[in-house]
Amino acid sequence: MPATVLIQYVWLVSAWLPPALSGVAPCAASPSPCRSAARPPAAVTRQGEVRDTSDASASGSASAPRVVAVRATERIVVDGALDEPGWQAAQAVTELTQRDPNEGAPPSERTVVRILYDQDAIYVGARMQDSAPDSIVARLGRRDARTNSDRFTFYVDPYLDRRSGFYFSVDAAGTVGDGVLFNDDWDDASWDGVWDGSARHDEEGWTVEMRIPYSQLRFHPRSQHVWGTNVRREIARKNEADYLVFTPRNASGFVSRFAELVGLEGIALRPRIEVMPYLRTKAEYLPTQPGNPFHDGSRYLPGAGADLKLGIGSNLTLDATINPDFGQVEVDPAVVNLSDIETFFEERRPFFIEGSSVFAFGRGGANSYWGFNWGDPLVFYSRRIGRAPQGSVPPSDFADVPEGTTILGAAKLTGRLGRGLRVGTIHAVTAREFAGVGMAGERRQVEVEPAAYYGVGRVQQEFAAGRHGIGLLSTAAVRALDDQRLRDEVSDGALVLGLDGWSFFGEEKTWVISGWAAASQVRGSARHITILQSSPLHYFQRPDARHLQVDSSATSLAGYAARVSVNKQKGNVVFNSALGVIDPGFDVNDLGFLWLTDVVNGHIAMGYRWTQPGRVLRSAHVTGAVFGSRDLDGNTVGWGVFQNWSAQFLNYWSVNGFWAYNPESVNNRRTRGGPLTLNPRGGEMGLGVGSDSRRTWVFDAWAGGGRYAERSRASWNVMIGVEWKPAPDLSLRVRPILNRQRTASQWIGSFGDATATATFGRRYVFADLEQTELSASVRLDWTFTPKLSLQFYGQPLISVGDYEDFKELARPRSYAFRVYGEDGSSVEEGTYRANPDGPAGPARPIQLWNPDFNFKSLRGNAVLRWEYRPGSALYLVWTQRRSDMEDRPEFRIGDSLERLWRAKPENILMLKATYWWSP
Repeated sequence: MPATVLIQYVWLVSAWLPPALSGVAPCAASPSPCRSAARPPAAVTRQGEVRDTSDASASGSASAPRVVAVRATERIVVDGALDEPGWQAAQAVTELTQRDPNEGAPPSERTVVRILYDQDAIYVGARMQDSAPDSIVARLGRRDARTNSDRFTFYVDPYLDRRSGFYFSVDAAGTVGDGVLFNDDWDDASWDGVWDGSARHDEEGWTVEMRIPYSQLRFHPRSQHVWGTNVRREIARKNEADYLVFTPRNASGFVSRFAELVGLEGIALRPRIEVMPYLRTKAEYLPTQPGNPFHDGSRYLPGAGADLKLGIGSNLTLDATINPDFGQVEVDPAVVNLSDIETFFEERRPFFIEGSSVFAFGRGGANSYWGFNWGDPLVFYSRRIGRAPQGSVPPSDFADVPEGTTILGAAKLTGRLGRGLRVGTIHAVTAREFAGVGMAGERRQVEVEPAAYYGVGRVQQEFAAGRHGIGLLSTAAVRALDDQRLRDEVSDGALVLGLDGWSFFGEEKTWVISGWAAASQVRGSARHITILQSSPLHYFQRPDARHLQVDSSATSLAGYAARVSVNKQKGNVVFNSALGVIDPGFDVNDLGFLWLTDVVNGHIAMGYRWTQPGRVLRSAHVTGAVFGSRDLDGNTVGWGVFQNWSAQFLNYWSVNGFWAYNPESVNNRRTRGGPLTLNPRGGEMGLGVGSDSRRTWVFDAWAGGGRYAERSRASWNVMIGVEWKPAPDLSLRVRPILNRQRTASQWIGSFGDATATATFGRRYVFADLEQTELSASVRLDWTFTPKLSLQFYGQPLISVGDYEDFKELARPRSYAFRVYGEDGSSVEEGTYRANPDGPAGPARPIQLWNPDFNFKSLRGNAVLRWEYRPGSALYLVWTQRRSDMEDRPEFRIGDSLERLWRAKPENILMLKATYWWSP
């Protein structure tokens, strides 16, 4: 990047950083409001962190060998034996190089790779010679499981665009994995192709055989083909990774470095049609109350539907689903959310996560996106399709409300049109939903969600072999609102249009600048838009905000957002910076996810990484950053300094930590639509450690804490994770987390009072809160064969909140409070009735309540999956949920577990069969 451009950019970001330093501890690549949401989509990893390659330009590695594919003359049986004569006639590829642990060294064991092809498929055969065959690690796992096993992976870039492709892997136990490659450095494991892979052991080591049908790939029609390719061999006991071409640890780029695969002649894509119908039967056993007219405690729900995959030409694929069912998907964890920010849950439904990288917005170019106190908007958040009904239910004795909205059908078209032009579109229709309401012996149906259409369109054009790119993303939500009550609760529709792009600088593509901009519009009734303006996402009613005002006559809400970032792609010196803005009226939540608005945010981060092993450490890095945020009224709402570090020892144990310092700043959200307050200065720090993942017992631990208010006690959290692998086919992971949060300003509510002149005619009430939460994730993976597996996930949760010292904000732009019961105010014991100026004063009494809570929850599900033929599976699923709630704020694990055990459970059993068919 030219020095003048970099200097001007840094000056621009620095102009928005306040003169002192503060904020909350940040993190790169995370979807939480206090950490960056700028991250690859669900099921996506940065390819360089998992499967790196060698240093070369965008046109491929000049030193990488050419790999020649040979046409097969006989039928290849995929059994891992490599005993067909054609394998001996194919060119042998043996020149692999270590990337880990000794970068650039020859492999410790010899690998021989050969490639064949015929009219229908490409075949990959690999022999992994091993001087100690009895030490080969072969751990069984479910498809796409990243077990600690010896593994062989084949990568292919059929378009030869040097930015995208596919990967296919088989480990020494026969477990297969696959996914797509994109943005040169990243991969998405959500894609599941239909192909064959097999492994076999012998006295020389082990072998792999793959058959990958052309129907699973995408490439241009030609008489002769040149593809990009790479291979990787992992030797688990040595933590060794060998590549055909590899990237130094301080470099970037993966697909752009592939060798050329030649020799493919006279092949063509045949018409691609895949149909997968399903049949399902489900039994629900739910707790019910006597006299409930909607539930007698059990119900049985049969179902059927189908998925379709259709190739349109050689470059486009149509995916469609009718009446989809996602009963085999893992349950969401239970949470206790006391904030005003919606909880984010990742997408888990296969139809939506497969190929989701096509619709990633603002993700091109850079291999790393950082954020500090910044929530990057997800313009498209597929969990809005089929969401829980949004409409309210009238007061009733009994109510039967659907858990989700029925998806009648959805279709997805993805692929390419022309050189470097990627396209994608999703269309979905959801049903009108009703809740059953019972009152005084009468039953009726109340609409809680209108019928709706959701649409997404994506276009992205790359130039100069991916050095530059520009794209468009649009989303639309349209609802058929017939019920006037719903018109005041749900928007008529919403539109979002976004533009994103990137550009690399320098011949070596060391620097990249990337950015995005988006505009939104939400339409609805005047009442709905008024409510939306006052919602936690916008808070237009803030009395001391000069740039905001509620417009009660408006029937639409519009806004904009943008962000630009600079990243250094390679080298030991790390640099990342970004500057972004989100307008108060920006709103993508009809078909997206947004954490905050009304913010201008920027950061400058620098660091250094050591990638070559030394006498003690195998690798290390240290990073520091300054960052800041202001609202569009000019208030500094967060700024600070942050530093983190990590190191891996020669024995593969690791340690990491961070600290952050947070001077005083302004808070425009604490009063939830009221006046500004102050954030007291504070700080936090944390330390973590992890053990060698190759061992039977694997440990990791974390401890952190912070303090953000004077006269308050510190908050802290501790996590200890244990994984036990007693057998090659069995693993158990337990990760308990104990969290103690203390705050002197937990929100209770606001109450109108004309005598509260200091706080604009309302009293903003808070309390001290000490919240103790113990949760754990428990995962059991038992794989009987590569096709038959059992997975269990469980999450117990105990969360206790103890509230004390009700108080009100004394004056705006402060962290000063008047505690009820002091300075002439009073609180009536037992009734929670507060008198701000005493029983005889003119102030209106405030009727409070006991907000203490003691919440217990247990959620879990078990999935038995049998892939009885390629692409076809049988699922047996058991899901259970149970919970208990009381207002006794005593954290007692034994009592809580006993009450949880006595709680009536919800049990759901499901049997589902799918059948994959292709002509």
